[in-house]
Amino acid sequence: MPDPRRGHPVALFGAAAARLERWAYRPSRARGAAFTALAVGSVAMLGTLGERVRNPALRAALTAGATWAVVGGDMLGREAERIADALEAGDIDAARRRLPHLCGRDPESLDEKGIARATVESVAENTSDAVVAPLVWGGLLGLPGLLGYRAVNTLDAMVGHRSDRYERFGWASARLDDVANWAPARLTALLAAAAAPLVSGDVRRTLRIRARYGRCHPSPNAGHCEAAFAGALDLRLGGTNSYRGRIDHRPELGVGRHPEVHDIRRAVRLARAVNGAAALTAVLLAALPSAPRPSRRTDGHKHSRGPRGATRSVKGLT
Repeated sequence: MPDPRRGHPVALFGAAAARLERWAYRPSRARGAAFTALAVGSVAMLGTLGERVRNPALRAALTAGATWAVVGGDMLGREAERIADALEAGDIDAARRRLPHLCGRDPESLDEKGIARATVESVAENTSDAVVAPLVWGGLLGLPGLLGYRAVNTLDAMVGHRSDRYERFGWASARLDDVANWAPARLTALLAAAAAPLVSGDVRRTLRIRARYGRCHPSPNAGHCEAAFAGALDLRLGGTNSYRGRIDHRPELGVGRHPEVHDIRRAVRLARAVNGAAALTAVLLAALPSAPRPSRRTDGHKHSRGPRGATRSVKGLT
């Protein structure tokens, strides 16, 4: 997901988490787990307090504000299109300057096609991280799900990567992010397959490519998204990447041609279709009724009552 602007709620959380990290850091999994629990738990608690607001209009405003803060689909699409604009204008230096807003690869060594591939792959992976996952968790758990997921994903970006400093301390954040993204990544792949005809793709081919290549990626989740986008766009993604001088050789995903500049806009169009379908899915999840609690009966017709005589009920998901 592109880095949010300074003053954005996610950026403010990141700054607070960085201060907490400086206080809590030790090269220890236990310390890292405590750091993750405290950072995520604090944000989820704020969401829980928001859910308890009784005024419907205020609660709706809080939900709308939280959704705006944690869902980054528009930002992702704009960043990708700015890179496409620069490449289409022949300004590869401008495209290289913009690429770090979208992903962590070293841009200086990339040519036009390398930047196009990096952009398409980032759109594919971040469609799940920035849009589908927060919407799914928000649909299931309301404000705590929205805010808690974004906290998990932000911590993974901060400390979940492999390095001497974070190999142990970042382990809990990385594993929690894997768990939180497991179902959303697979839903993203299915939605991309359903939307494939919008980019001249084929549903069945997309599903075949995802089934064949989805597990080839080193991430347990990102490969399903990238393979589905590769199938829908009839491209071949993956290959050798450079991150801060570290070379990472990844298997190729798909059987089509390598991405070109015009494929960036096709990927953004596919991502926006997936985003819309994910929003509808979240609404349906939020509307699901909770299972009713069986009433205890003291005789043939009276309900069991609580301490103040009120009939017991189960609050549905919001």
